[in-house]
Amino acid sequence: MAPKTIIVTGASRGIGLCIAEYLLTAPQSHNVVVVARSLEPLQKLKEKYNKQVEVVNGDLADFSLAQKAVDTAIKSFGQLDGMVLNHGVLGQVGKIAIANTDEWRQGFDVNFFSLVAFAQAALPALRQSKGKIIFTSSGASVKGYRGWGLYGASKAAMNHFALTLGAEEPDVTSISIRPGMVDTNMQREIREDHTTTMDAEFHAIFTGVHRDGKLLRVEQPSHVMAKLVLDAPKELSGKFLSWDDKEIEGFQT
Repeated sequence: MAPKTIIVTGASRGIGLCIAEYLLTAPQSHNVVVVARSLEPLQKLKEKYNKQVEVVNGDLADFSLAQKAVDTAIKSFGQLDGMVLNHGVLGQVGKIAIANTDEWRQGFDVNFFSLVAFAQAALPALRQSKGKIIFTSSGASVKGYRGWGLYGASKAAMNHFALTLGAEEPDVTSISIRPGMVDTNMQREIREDHTTTMDAEFHAIFTGVHRDGKLLRVEQPSHVMAKLVLDAPKELSGKFLSWDDKEIEGFQT
């Protein structure tokens, strides 16, 4: 089987970086277009994997990055077989009573509207390749957490976006994955930067999970998501699943 070409966003750290590295070193190594705001980690991937990697650097609130990433994939590797849309920001943390609508709009630009831009740019190529789109969702998309209205709402919109793509695009498999509480920079940000802005009871859950060593290793959900973007079956299209769901047990080994 020929190597596949995958776009991975938010690829400079955490889940995105781990997915990119897995794809580049998987039993059969693939081609990856890495997209993120931080340039240095992307350049390091390029230096290490050379011809397998192309870099697209910029803020994901700039929707033109989507077409740029798709064009780069096709120009450099001749095709596009999948995308892991993994980028996201917490945005404003605070109760809806003090919501800043400009900050909410900025959060939705990154967490949601950019997804529309990426899907629209990639669909012609993904229809051809019978490709996959994997979205990094969150438990916050299906549960109300005090102070997390922006983040949760944008991830809920993402789930519905995957659901709609599943209904509209018979040749493309779109799945929204909840990776769980993972030992990444976003968890550090929650613990350290939001001690005063976040609801105290809710904040204590995050600090407790970290203290007790119960955060998931980044490889656990990342490797499942990397395998799904390569080989997810069509019958999963449109679904919102946890990374450790029984339905995708075969991707967890």
